Amino acid sequence: MNYKETLLMPKTKFPMKGNLPNREPERQQQWEDQDIYEKVQERTKGRPLFVLHDGPPYANGDIHMGHALNKILKDFIVRYKSMNGFHAPYVPGWDTHGLPIETALTKNKKVDRKKMSVAEFRKACEEYALDQVDKQREQFKRLGVRGDWDNPYVTLTNEYEAQQIKVFGEMAKRGYIYKGKKPVYWSPSSESALAEAEIEYHDKRSPSIYVAFDLKDGKQELDGDEKFIIWTTTPWTIPANLAITVHPDLTYAVVQAGNEKYIVAEELVEELQSELEWENPIVLKTLKGKQLEHMTAIHPIYGRDSIVILGNHVTTDAGTGCVHTAPGHGEDDYVVGQQYGLKTLCPVNDKGYFTDEAPGFEGEFYDNANKAISEKLDELGALLKLTFITHSYPHDWRTKKPVIFRATAQWFASIEDVREDLLDAVRRVTWLPKWGETRLHNMVRDRGDWCISRQRAWGVPIPIFYEEDGSAIVTDETIQHVSSLFREHGSNIWFEWETKDLLPDGYSSERSPNGQFTREMDIMDVWFDSGSSHQAVLEEREELKRPADVYLEGSDQYRGWFNSSLSTSVATNGQSPYDMIISHGFALDGDGRKMSKSLGNVVVPNKVMKQLGADILRMWVASVDYQADVRISDEILKQVAEVYRKMRNTFRFLLGNLQDFDPAVHRVSTTELSELDRYMIVRLNDLIAKTKKGYDEYEFAQVYHALHNYCTIELSSFYMDIAKDTLYIHGADDSSRRAIQTVMYDTLVALVQLASPIIPHTADEVWEFIPGTNADNPQLTDMPEPVKVDHEEALRSKWDTLMVVRDEVLKALENARSKKEIGKSLTAAVTIYPDEAVKHYLSEENQLEQLFIVSKAELSTDKQSAPSTAEKYEHVAVEVSPAEGETCERCWTVRTDIGTDVNHPGLCKKCTDIVNEHYSHVDVSE
Repeated sequence: MNYKETLLMPKTKFPMKGNLPNREPERQQQWEDQDIYEKVQERTKGRPLFVLHDGPPYANGDIHMGHALNKILKDFIVRYKSMNGFHAPYVPGWDTHGLPIETALTKNKKVDRKKMSVAEFRKACEEYALDQVDKQREQFKRLGVRGDWDNPYVTLTNEYEAQQIKVFGEMAKRGYIYKGKKPVYWSPSSESALAEAEIEYHDKRSPSIYVAFDLKDGKQELDGDEKFIIWTTTPWTIPANLAITVHPDLTYAVVQAGNEKYIVAEELVEELQSELEWENPIVLKTLKGKQLEHMTAIHPIYGRDSIVILGNHVTTDAGTGCVHTAPGHGEDDYVVGQQYGLKTLCPVNDKGYFTDEAPGFEGEFYDNANKAISEKLDELGALLKLTFITHSYPHDWRTKKPVIFRATAQWFASIEDVREDLLDAVRRVTWLPKWGETRLHNMVRDRGDWCISRQRAWGVPIPIFYEEDGSAIVTDETIQHVSSLFREHGSNIWFEWETKDLLPDGYSSERSPNGQFTREMDIMDVWFDSGSSHQAVLEEREELKRPADVYLEGSDQYRGWFNSSLSTSVATNGQSPYDMIISHGFALDGDGRKMSKSLGNVVVPNKVMKQLGADILRMWVASVDYQADVRISDEILKQVAEVYRKMRNTFRFLLGNLQDFDPAVHRVSTTELSELDRYMIVRLNDLIAKTKKGYDEYEFAQVYHALHNYCTIELSSFYMDIAKDTLYIHGADDSSRRAIQTVMYDTLVALVQLASPIIPHTADEVWEFIPGTNADNPQLTDMPEPVKVDHEEALRSKWDTLMVVRDEVLKALENARSKKEIGKSLTAAVTIYPDEAVKHYLSEENQLEQLFIVSKAELSTDKQSAPSTAEKYEHVAVEVSPAEGETCERCWTVRTDIGTDVNHPGLCKKCTDIVNEHYSHVDVSE
């Protein structure tokens, strides 16, 4: 007899394989056609507002894995919030000014700047930047990131620049903007000042020299024939030396070494004896540093005075305790030099070449001059030792070339004046991970004033005018006027119009009797651009708010966007622009190495999506501990793809068994479900709670593992395995079958909703096949809520225990199978000997065969009476044997009642009764 037609095997059109690389773009086109972003916003309007403010990526080149990690994490949050009680708009943005775009045009696009006006070059930069925005926008959308892609914020737009000018003006109004000549990070390769956020450290090989400065005036404390010894790794700064700094409280020794007498910190004498190869040095005298103040030494090359001054920055960690001081080339040097009225001498030009203020070295590049200066010192008998060291040294983050400290006239934003307010704001922010607070606190605590001017063309102009006597003009009137002009015309007019046309109509000043005005031609630091987004985006756009709920970026942004945003916001409106900071690590290769083209280990998001699909990439992001550095490789992605396959198969199984289920017609109430079915509702409630907790706490790996484990353990290995007998064997409308379908339906809907923020393409695809769903898309639904189950704790206690017993029985079956005693579990019979803790639960369960997937299960007396042949476990002993009888052609169990009905000789009595009751109309002839 052929009973295939009587078996309710799963039937579904849901495809077995995801084929994500091909299907995802089609799905994304559907979203675009449906305007899914606007539909979500419309549905959630009126709910509490949640704003994740997008830190703008730089608009240059294809996106990399760090971009993908960042944008996907943000998308998890925004999608979840919109499904869990919030109105969560997401406005993506781009940072579009700065040197890399200038470089891309001149080097890659072969644009000749010399043949263009500044305004023409800026226009070319703008066009290039907007092309890059379009390219990256499509790549971000391909990741499945949902946002207001048609209306992003871009830092070069008129309205953004207009608001940035207002931020600058408000800071100036409060006295936080000033111009000064002081040492700043200077990049000769970029010919521009740099902020701390634009500095990265790499190893550099540098000369290390000890130099003797003859004493000129010992203030009657010394004999006059002594020499101060300084140590430096920047010989090129010696021409700029104006002083030697000592610590007021350190003890200094006059050391006789051979025929010479040297002055060094007493506690460094032993170390210097070894370093300078002194034989039997003798300490002739000691003095406190404060006693050396105002003594005079002689510059070893130029013979001018080098005065001895005091500074608390002097340490004995290295060197001699006598610090070579060049106020034009060091921050500490500058500060202490100001206290003593020293000139800020800087004999190096914008390109890094010596000027005529360094006689004998004019025209020489600073780094090359190390050799010539060392040789000159040696020639003059002042060089005591020359070696080379490799040390961490600041480099330009764009050109990757060394930077120098160089005093130039620059515009600064004062950090000192707002430091305590900044530190207070840091304390009020929530940090994830927690160490972020300490990191930013220390950066703010130790940070110097912010150099915000740049000597470049492509950026937002500093809106300063100058009067005929050189006085700067920055007033509410001029700021508002420039802001309005930029909003209407864009910032290019600063380089196109006459100065008088940029000033308010009829503007005059006593300090410009001839009515002549000039303007500042420097642009603002790009970190001031992006750091103004709280004003230019959160305040500008009515659908957003300030402060934002969350800023989420890579850990490098503690010195970048997190820092600059905090500085401008606190300085202008007294509060942090964010309530919470979340940071993530960097994407590394599978071996934990930084990705680089030279190593050939770069994993490209676009390539991954073409091969595996965006949902696999998104699952990888969910699987990692993103707060630390994360690893990605083909092998890791293969493992993630296997998890995806298991989840997809779970969805497919559930869909297949719901093909004849209409929830409006066939749903069984919770009170009428069996114990096992109600237990699965309890477990689903647990999943919902655990998953939502993971989302709420931004622990996405918890979500990933909860969903994966539920699909593979609770469903595939337990409930779906047990349910097959009822689903496939019983009649279509059998109450027990409809009960299981009810549980499966609720489980599937909940799973899809819970997974939707992580794998939105797959969730949408599954949703289309679920019968009776009200919404068009899971994105337009709310997260599931737990369902009340009566006597939940008693039910949980019982079935948690039975789950443990089941595992023990399955182990016994597996052992018997490995010994070839049985085949599949349905060919087996088991006798169970329980301990007292589980005996009651087992005795009241009348479907033990279904629970253990065997043909026969008998409950014996107790564990102590089990024969020696039984497998013994914590709660039960299990004896496994082949089941007696024949195999039913329909349910595949081994039974002794096969053929009791002559019309169905191959069926057991149970199947015979079902077929006669439900399928008498079916032709089962061969």
